[in-house]
Amino acid sequence: MRNFGDGWNLIVLGAGSGGIGAALAAARQGLRTLLIEQWPAIGGLAVHGGVNVWEPGVGGTGIPYDIYCRLRQKPGAAGIYSFGRHCCWPGSNKPPFPGGELLIDPEQSYSDTLRRHGSRGLAEDEAFVRKRWHGVVFEPDAYAPAVEGMLRETGLVETLTGSGFVEAECIGGRLESIVLNDGSRLRAGTWIDATETGALCRACGAGVVPRGAAPFNAVSLIYRITPAQSPGIEPIPGGIPSACWWRDEFPVMSCVQYPNKDRSCNMLPTMSAEECLALGPRAAYMECGRRVKAHWRWVQQRYPEFRQYRIAQIAPRLGIRETIHLDCEYMLCGADLLQGLPGQRHPDIVALCDHAMDRHGQGGGCAELARPYGIPFRSLVPRGLQNVLVSSMAAGFTAEAATSCRLSRTIMQLGQAAGTAAAIACRLGLPPREAPAEKLRKALADQRVRLDWPLGGHAS
Repeated sequence: MRNFGDGWNLIVLGAGSGGIGAALAAARQGLRTLLIEQWPAIGGLAVHGGVNVWEPGVGGTGIPYDIYCRLRQKPGAAGIYSFGRHCCWPGSNKPPFPGGELLIDPEQSYSDTLRRHGSRGLAEDEAFVRKRWHGVVFEPDAYAPAVEGMLRETGLVETLTGSGFVEAECIGGRLESIVLNDGSRLRAGTWIDATETGALCRACGAGVVPRGAAPFNAVSLIYRITPAQSPGIEPIPGGIPSACWWRDEFPVMSCVQYPNKDRSCNMLPTMSAEECLALGPRAAYMECGRRVKAHWRWVQQRYPEFRQYRIAQIAPRLGIRETIHLDCEYMLCGADLLQGLPGQRHPDIVALCDHAMDRHGQGGGCAELARPYGIPFRSLVPRGLQNVLVSSMAAGFTAEAATSCRLSRTIMQLGQAAGTAAAIACRLGLPPREAPAEKLRKALADQRVRLDWPLGGHAS
């Protein structure tokens, strides 16, 4: 049992993108903050799930940019990519490529990664995609130390890894304390739930919005390949069929080049969410591992250029795109996405997004947006809870809206908004849910978060 005392202004559960954004923002504004993560290291899917890519999108200012700047201080830690070949573009897909090829492009800057909207679609609009769609790729081994250094520099954040909570004491909608799995009891005035399942909020009695007939977004297991010493088709364990057994044919992949020429391979997708839920975490991971090996053998057999590579690592954690959605004061919906900023009337927008409505798996699709939209602070405020905010994929989104606003930089910006709201409320003696929208938006603007479009000089 560890003794951390009761002097915390804020406790954040979950040290993925949303938790990092929340803890860093709050501490920079003076809150003594404890960041708790159940995995052995912070970083969430960016470190443990192979999600080392920030796709193009307007929601990348503020703390995401700060992290990128820190990464760029280390040679080879991060780069900007552009599109190479793609199987949707037959005229330029030579030699044929098993999906989308994303290559390091030193001609692009971070500001070039801050737009997705306006395309007719990837297949239909090659010229637009090549010109506008650029993203960030980074080394996970550099990302975690960079973030840890930024947290440490505040002098107000302590991180606790390898720990989860087993009990929450919530009285009248106010969370008083939690008990960790080692028996430690922790208290704080304000809490932020950055777990991907909204576990803390649900333990406090927060409701979950029924999703109806909408399917869950599918799951990926990302693997990394590196140049091989000897070319050839890499052997895989026996008992893995040659043909694809879970669908009609092997999926395409997103293949992103790292600065050191390794590649991140994301089979789109690896497993349906329904099958993942039915199998359970351990069995689902094992089955996805078999599918990765089968997919890699197929890629090497059919596309000779990949015989120059071998698998360097299979991510230790499944890439989950969607879980539950907590019942929040405002549920971001498909109409928000389609109306965009010109049609929205929310006074409390705290982050922008323009990613496509992208659902992987059976019955999926990828509908591009015409313009950016805003996410209100109320989508981070669970109904019935006084001193708990949420900053993860479990926030107040409908299943339709979650197909767009689930990406890493967007979630990190939501964390930045939640942490900033906690600091403002603490100074004013208010519950965090009552942080004044005007003060919150101004504070975010002071942190170089852009809440208008087009973006200006704060992006880079």
